[in-house]
Amino acid sequence: MKKNLVIACVAILSLGSCKKKIDGVVESITNKSNQATTGQFVQFTIPKGEQYSDKSTYTTVNYQQLSFIVKFDSSAIYQTVSPANQTDINKLFGFSDNKSQHHEYSARFGWRWSNNALRLFSYIYNKSVMSCLELGTVAIGSENTCSIKVNKATYIFTLNGKETTMPRTSTTATAEGYKLFPYFGGDEMAPHTISVWIKEL
Repeated sequence: MKKNLVIACVAILSLGSCKKKIDGVVESITNKSNQATTGQFVQFTIPKGEQYSDKSTYTTVNYQQLSFIVKFDSSAIYQTVSPANQTDINKLFGFSDNKSQHHEYSARFGWRWSNNALRLFSYIYNKSVMSCLELGTVAIGSENTCSIKVNKATYIFTLNGKETTMPRTSTTATAEGYKLFPYFGGDEMAPHTISVWIKEL
């Protein structure tokens, strides 16, 4: 029972940083190319001083399940300017849901470097309320199999064979929305160039 307990994540964000206009998001990623392709690793790079990764495109999706393999190199080890921001969760990969913007309904994996470990998280929005749960730690350079399955009122997150259930309040039968790509932050910009490799399955 405790395994499925959702731990609310407290994020102190200014109103301005919370209200990113969707038009800006679409404009910033529509001009990119070479999105993640099924069957091969694609390197996503977040340049120093930025938050959005390259090779991201605005892509509509209709998922019953999203499955992928991810690996990180040593660029995933970082120190934030403000120590309080070290516990912010960076976004990895996922999708918006319920035909809505991702800050209303979405499910994705998150990650951060904290306490000398690379940690992966479930990271969801239901009715504009964010919640997350740590799924486990992974090694730098390792290949990690991840999936998010839509099952009516739940999301089933799987990390290397271990399942964790999160609540889902979307009313659509499948996840109808758009793909969500790697993003740094949180409140701060990337302290150095960060690379993430994703292979969609």
